Amino acid sequence: MTRPGRRFGTALAVFTATGALAGAALTGAAPAAGAESVTRIAPGVAYTELDIPAAKGVAHAHVLTVDLRNPHVRVDLLYPGAVAARAPVSQLADSRGAVAGVNGDFFDITETQHPGVEATGATVGPAIASGRGLKAAVPDGQRFGPALPPGTHTEDVFGVGVDHRARLDDVVLDGSVRGPDGIWPLGGFNQYALPVDSLGAFTADWGSVSRVRATCGTDTDRAAPCSTDTYEVTVRHGRVVSAADTPGSGPISRGTTVLVGREAGARKLRKLSVGETVGVRHRLVAKSSKVPYRFAVGGYPMMTDGVPLPGLDDSTAAVRTAVGFSDHGRRMQLLALDGAPRFRAGLTIAEVTREMKRLGSEDAFSLDGGGSTTMVARQPGADAVSVLNHPSGGAERPVPNGIGVFEGP
Repeated sequence: MTRPGRRFGTALAVFTATGALAGAALTGAAPAAGAESVTRIAPGVAYTELDIPAAKGVAHAHVLTVDLRNPHVRVDLLYPGAVAARAPVSQLADSRGAVAGVNGDFFDITETQHPGVEATGATVGPAIASGRGLKAAVPDGQRFGPALPPGTHTEDVFGVGVDHRARLDDVVLDGSVRGPDGIWPLGGFNQYALPVDSLGAFTADWGSVSRVRATCGTDTDRAAPCSTDTYEVTVRHGRVVSAADTPGSGPISRGTTVLVGREAGARKLRKLSVGETVGVRHRLVAKSSKVPYRFAVGGYPMMTDGVPLPGLDDSTAAVRTAVGFSDHGRRMQLLALDGAPRFRAGLTIAEVTREMKRLGSEDAFSLDGGGSTTMVARQPGADAVSVLNHPSGGAERPVPNGIGVFEGP
C-alpha cells in the first residue's frame, strides 16, 4: 500500500480542496490552484486528498467526486452475493468490475452478548442492489454503530434512482403472509433481528448463515437474551414443506421462503401444517421518492439541504466514511478518512458534516467507520483496484456491502 499523497504512481500535493476544484476536474473547466492534485479515475469520476485540521489533530481525507449526469458513469451496491456475508471492499469492487468504491452500512459484527449465537455479518439498514430489494431494516434498538442523531432511524438510506439522481430517503418493508386465519403482517425481511412478537421472511438472498440471531435481543435492547418461543416454517412454491421449533441454517433455494417467528409470530406459524398453501409477499417501499431506486444503502443522515442535523456528536472522533450529494442529486461526494497512526484520531460526526458541506455537499450521510473505512479505485491502465487509504486495523476489514462506482451505462 502506498503512503498518503502517493497515489496512482504520482505525487499528489496535500491541500485544502473545494467543491469547485473537484467539479472542475469532472467538467473539464479550467482547474484552480492545486488542481494538479486531482486525478481522473474514469469519465465523470475524480479523486483527490486533503488534510483537515480538527480539534484532536489533523485528519487526512480521500475524496471521490462523481458526476451522475455523465452517461458513462453509474452507481450501484457492492455486496458479496448474499446479505449475511462479508468480503473486503477491494474484492467486492473487482468482482463486480467497479472502478471505485467505499464501504457501506454498519453491520452485525459480533455476538459476544449471545454465547453460541453466530454473528451474521448482515447490515443494519435496508439494501437495494440493481433495483432489487435485498433486505429491510432491523429495529432501532438492535443496530450496531454510534448512537443515532435525534429524529433518525434504521430505515434511513442513501440511494440513487433510475433517474441517476442521489437522494436521502426512508425505505420500509411492506409485506404479509396469507395464513389459514387471515393475513399476517411481515415484520422482517432478510434481517439479523426481528421485532418482538413478529415473523420474518428469509430468501435465497440471505445466504447460508444461521437464522437464530433473528430471534435474539429486543426492539430496545440488542443484548437481551434470545427468545425461547420460536418457530420456523419452510415454504416452497407456495406450500409448507417443513417446520421446526428452532431457526435453522444453510442455503435457501430459489423459489423457497423460510418464515421465522418469535413469541406471537411463532404462535401464528404453529397454525400452519405441512402441505398447506401459504402466500408470502414482500417489497421495499420508499417513503419520499416516486422514482424507483437503482441502489440504496443504510447508515444515517448528517445534513439535509445544507443544514446539519441538530444533536450531531462533536466529542467522539474516529476514522469515518461518508457520502453526500449536491446539484439536486446530480453530483455525489464520497469521503473516507485515513487510518494511518498519525491520522487515526479522525473526526467527530459534526466535523465530518462540516467537511462534507465545505466539499460542496448539500445532503450528507454517515456510513460505517473505524476499521471498516476503506476507499478503493482502479489505477489508470490497471485491471484491479488499489486501496487508497490506510485502514485503521492495518488491513481491509471484510464488510457486507459498499457503494460501487462503475464505468459504462
